[in-house]
Amino acid sequence: MPSTDFDSDRDYDDERFTAREAFRSERLKVVCGYFEPGQFVPVHAPGSDVVIHVDSGTGVVREGDTEHAVGPGDVVAVEAGVERGVRAEDERLEALLVTAPPPTDGEHDPVREGLRRGEFDPRSDS
Repeated sequence: MPSTDFDSDRDYDDERFTAREAFRSERLKVVCGYFEPGQFVPVHAPGSDVVIHVDSGTGVVREGDTEHAVGPGDVVAVEAGVERGVRAEDERLEALLVTAPPPTDGEHDPVREGLRRGEFDPRSDS
C-alpha cells in the first residue's frame, strides 16, 4: 500500500506550486500540493471529480463562479467539468488533491497556459 505524509514529501518552488504524486491508477490520482503565498493551480475544467483537503495554511478554492476560503481541515469537492483552481493566500498552503479519474494531459493545457501567463484564471479577460 503506497503511503506518504506532508512532511516527507514537502517541497516548495519559488516559481510555481509543487505537486508530489502519492498514488496513481487508471481510476484515481492523489497528490500533495505545496504552495508558496500567492501561488496557484490555474482555473481549468477537466473531466474528473476532485476532492481537496487542506492540511495547513489558507487559500481559495474556485468552484465554478464561487470562491471558497479554505483553511486547515477544510474539504472541498468539485464535480467533473466544473471550473476549479486553487490559490494560496498570505501563507504557505499544503493540500491533498484527489482526482478521479486522473485528468488527461490535454485537460491540463489551461493549467500550463495560466502558469506561463502568471494568471489564476487564464480564461478571463482580466
